[in-house]
Amino acid sequence: MARSHDSVTEGTARNAVSKRALEAKSQVMAAIGELVDDGKAEWNHTATGDIELRLLSGEVFVLGEVSVTRVA
Repeated sequence: MARSHDSVTEGTARNAVSKRALEAKSQVMAAIGELVDDGKAEWNHTATGDIELRLLSGEVFVLGEVSVTRVA
């Protein structure tokens, strides 16, 4: 069965959004890495595979696959 033009367009749009999301995540992780390298934060892997980020100012975040949650 041939693909419809709409499904090709939707797939292309989804791929573009996915690519932008990966680029954004990469930039965020690089910025967080700079905080760690500069001694302003520490990060560790949790038992669930997420990353826990602790800023020296006291804030604690869990960096999930697609989200960031402040826990303290």
